[in-house]
Amino acid sequence: MIEMSQIEKSFGENHVLRGVDFTLHSATVHALMGENGAGKSTLMNILSGIHKRDKGIIKMDGAEVDYSSPKDSEEAGIQFIHQELNIWPDMTVLENLFIGKEVRNKFGMLDERQMTAEARRIFKRLDFNLPLNRLAGKCSIGEQQMIEISKALMTDAKVIIMDEPTAALTDKEIEHLFIMMNQLKAEGVAFVYISHRMDEIFKIADEITVMRDGISVMSKPTQETSYNEIVQAMVGRSLDQQFPERTTIPGEIILEVSDLTNDEFGLEGINFNLRKGEILGFSGLMGAGRTEIMRSLFGIDKGRKKVTLNGKPVTINSPQDAIKNRFGFITENRKDEGLVLDASIKDNMTLANLKSFAKNGVVQNNPLEEFVNEMQKRLSVKSNKDLPVSSLSGGNQQKVVLAKWIGNGPAVLILDEPTRGIDVGAKREIYTLMNELTDRGLSIIMVSSEMPEIIGLSDRVYVLQEGRITGELAKEQISQENIMTLATGGVLNG
Repeated sequence: MIEMSQIEKSFGENHVLRGVDFTLHSATVHALMGENGAGKSTLMNILSGIHKRDKGIIKMDGAEVDYSSPKDSEEAGIQFIHQELNIWPDMTVLENLFIGKEVRNKFGMLDERQMTAEARRIFKRLDFNLPLNRLAGKCSIGEQQMIEISKALMTDAKVIIMDEPTAALTDKEIEHLFIMMNQLKAEGVAFVYISHRMDEIFKIADEITVMRDGISVMSKPTQETSYNEIVQAMVGRSLDQQFPERTTIPGEIILEVSDLTNDEFGLEGINFNLRKGEILGFSGLMGAGRTEIMRSLFGIDKGRKKVTLNGKPVTINSPQDAIKNRFGFITENRKDEGLVLDASIKDNMTLANLKSFAKNGVVQNNPLEEFVNEMQKRLSVKSNKDLPVSSLSGGNQQKVVLAKWIGNGPAVLILDEPTRGIDVGAKREIYTLMNELTDRGLSIIMVSSEMPEIIGLSDRVYVLQEGRITGELAKEQISQENIMTLATGGVLNG
């Protein structure tokens, strides 16, 4: 049992934790929820010895503890599996499992036989199998997640902290993860489960603690709460509905894509169109080719295609061609592909449209500052614009990427997993902005793995399976049953 009482933590003048209480019982899954920036990760970083608390008490099994480093907390049986997995891609699965914990024989040589036996014992315990000589970089995200869990169990973990563990997993991998968690829970292991996915919380969690603005505002058994109560605790107000009402009526076809083919990714003969002011959803199971289609359309990945924009053929062989033709693309990996993390919020917001602020080749500061101030106001990004964008929460980082492309005045905006890893309040703000943009005539293509998002926002949906479009659904046809039927190769009745 772990008890954290009145934990406080500041970074300079930024008071991240203002007196948090959190109790974790053995053999439970305890969900830790809150908006981005609420302090969840900071609290767990303190528990795992990454940060030192300013005030407060931590007890383990009734005895006060103070972990000054991650090594201290690991020795006490606490393991933190971060959202960014700690995997060495050019090393084998076995090498990853034993990095820093190598077993040596009496001659000081690596004892591969003993390490292999221990690895197989852990895999058997998890009902999981993976070639130990495979390079970790060749493993799926789900397999890499299981490697991290295996590493935790090799240290006889009593507590496993998981930060957004399912963000990049397939449905099958999530199901296997939950089976494994329930198995370990039965053996006495406790989990702290940080996630924004409400449906998962109600499936796996025994207890829920909600944080808001650096304090814990609610803690109770999962079965005693509801979606609405959790949302209200997270955002401090009631959200009348998860998705804002769509009032825009899509107009004429502005974009036609035909015979899009990319042999590398198994895409062949992809045909679709997009209407003015429309939110067009692309759905399908993981690996169906949704992201690959968007990357090929935007000119990031090479392939063949015919593109007609506003009735005129256009050539898009590179992102520069796409931007010139008024396309914008928010990729699913915002940190690696959408942002310059060390650069300021202001610089990131103006990255794609500096030319529009230039006169005779010189950037004009006044209009640039006005644009950034307006974007911060409209998108509720309250931080100092000169701070590095890495200092922002995930939701605010996504808003900065949106601002970057909005400032470029696109006619077509591609959003790939626009709300992945973002809390419910920030999601609602992004959904509202999407509605505002389409009201003004901008057209949106949205790729999402979240079924409620596809159903709640799309005016029309294309469904993919294994690199081909298996069906197109009009607004009145969009349902989970119809999407899953088409995504698995089935045929709709009638």
